[in-house]
Amino acid sequence: MPSHRIDRISEDIRRELTAILRTVKDPRVTDVMLSIVRAEVTNDLSYATVYISAMEGMEAARTAVKGLQSAQGYVRRELGHALKLRHVPELRFVADDSIEYSARIARKIHELEKEDDGRE
Repeated sequence: MPSHRIDRISEDIRRELTAILRTVKDPRVTDVMLSIVRAEVTNDLSYATVYISAMEGMEAARTAVKGLQSAQGYVRRELGHALKLRHVPELRFVADDSIEYSARIARKIHELEKEDDGRE
């Protein structure tokens, strides 16, 4: 049975982390255009897995994840202030290539549309 509270907290964490990422001073994080794809919280709220994607590609996302792991204490503190949870989950950052994948598919569709227009 899915828990609506867990889903709500996951969405709240994703929304607040998006705002907190703008305040992180690490150049590995600020030099890249990052997006939080999703956040998954365990049922006991002890861990939250946060999937990070970068427009520049998978390697940039991996570098940003290293920067976020080093700034994890700051991010957790700010998240605790924003959400006012009794226990702020430990954050696990994971690199994801969904933005790069979506951009690649959009380019291919655009190329196919150009070819189709050229035939007519």
